Amino acid sequence: MSHILPRLRLQGRAAIVVGCFVYFLYGALDHLFVPLHQLGLVWVIRVAALVVPAGVLALTYLPLFEKYNQLPLALVGLAAALGLIAMLWHMPVESGAYYYPGMMLATFYTYNLIGTRFLHALVINVLVLVLYNVLFGHFRPFPEPVLLSQNFFMISANLIGGAAGYLSEYYRRQLFLREIQLDDERQLHLNRSLHDRLTGLPNRDLLDDRIQQALALSRRDSARHAGFFVDLDGFKNINDRLGHDHGDIVLRCVARRLESVMRETDTISRIGGDEFFLLVQDIGSCDSAAHLAEKLIAVIEQPIPEVPGHHALSASIGICLFPRADLANTPDSIIRCADLAMYQAKADGKRCHRFADMGL
Repeated sequence: MSHILPRLRLQGRAAIVVGCFVYFLYGALDHLFVPLHQLGLVWVIRVAALVVPAGVLALTYLPLFEKYNQLPLALVGLAAALGLIAMLWHMPVESGAYYYPGMMLATFYTYNLIGTRFLHALVINVLVLVLYNVLFGHFRPFPEPVLLSQNFFMISANLIGGAAGYLSEYYRRQLFLREIQLDDERQLHLNRSLHDRLTGLPNRDLLDDRIQQALALSRRDSARHAGFFVDLDGFKNINDRLGHDHGDIVLRCVARRLESVMRETDTISRIGGDEFFLLVQDIGSCDSAAHLAEKLIAVIEQPIPEVPGHHALSASIGICLFPRADLANTPDSIIRCADLAMYQAKADGKRCHRFADMGL
């Protein structure tokens, strides 16, 4: 409901203003059809009927309208119809030719203008039709031909106005559902464009954006972040000997293990092949980074059920702490810096970590 509330407020206000104007305009011809001694009574009824729309108009400006809107809007149409019925009750039968067409206007108004749902409008208009027939068919009977004629046009107005109101609401609902579907599809395509399809991890594009955010954060509060370039040791052997299916299983398993170790605020990205990049915000110290790197290696080395035990898997990790005075401090330079440190770890025998700026 929240998505249509602004439109409903504007439509309700416009409909009430137009309806009140027409209701007052109706009185311009009173002197032609209403006995002089009853003009005052007719205007009392007319003004009383307008109390409801005036109250609903005020409600549209209140937060309460968000919760209560359909019934109040429907009551505007009911008040208009009841006002006309009250006038007809006090007028001679021949005055019905003047007031009765207003009943059909009220019917169309409730179905098509005020903004209430079709079901609410239907209940209101059926209630008015039944009340009209009870009052003028039993308590104050109109001539049968007159009542039959009036019923024909009231029922026809309900059929035409109701059909138009229902179809309008149906197409609005279908359009809304289609918009939701399109939004979901756009979000799906966006997620696919920013995530690796095999592991579901952020890809390089999303990683670059996260690093930019981290750099902006460090400029604001001098926070220190770290980039971990993780390359899997032994993955090529698994991929070549057991096949790409097993290689895909290993990559997905490693991705889930990395997620289990990292915080929700960190970013784990697969940037290609068996290479992962981890962005850890507010790392604190070198010791914290080293401890995390050892933890990552330990979790990666755990046996994978689908991979035979003699195919060992480990990791070499390069760490770049940033921002740094000797670095351009861009996503490309930070990733390249960590990548160089990872190659140093490879050169030092693999299954270890190295910092980009020290031989630690």
